[in-house]
Amino acid sequence: MRQRYGGRIRYWCSDESRVGLLTVQHRKLTGFGVQPIGSVQWDFVYRWLYGLVEPLSGASWIVEFSHLDSSCFEAFLHSFAAQFPDDLHLIQVDNAAAHTAQTLTIPDNVILVFQPPYCPEVNPIERVWRELKRELAWVHFDDVCQLQHAISQWVCRLSAESLRSLTQWDWIVDALCVAGI
Repeated sequence: MRQRYGGRIRYWCSDESRVGLLTVQHRKLTGFGVQPIGSVQWDFVYRWLYGLVEPLSGASWIVEFSHLDSSCFEAFLHSFAAQFPDDLHLIQVDNAAAHTAQTLTIPDNVILVFQPPYCPEVNPIERVWRELKRELAWVHFDDVCQLQHAISQWVCRLSAESLRSLTQWDWIVDALCVAGI
């Protein structure tokens, strides 16, 4: 298998995150016992971000979709695999229905590695989504275009170094070294 893909095997962490016009409420600095005050926008218009992060290099692949289902996940995987056709990709995913659908067609150079059920804390990309939500906290957007623009700016500001610092956990690096990846 290693010879087929030029000897390069890459390990990625994948997850999806819903972002929308509903205000993300986050902590604010206030006096002890004083509840933070902020205006909340109650628009339930959402977009889904599908993301991949490679903890060893800090490389990333983030694509926006209108909803979360197996057909969108399949399109996401195929666009990703086409971008890096010479590598074999091990992708850590959760057990969401979109990832386990019987109709899901997985590209030849992708292997899905399922994390234990109900354990989002073992997926480093969750920290990336937390940073995005922190960035969007208490911000009001007039429409989806403004939200998309803010997300695009945030993605452009992401550096490989910052992604490595968020996702390169010691146990992942140790496991990949032992596996020879």
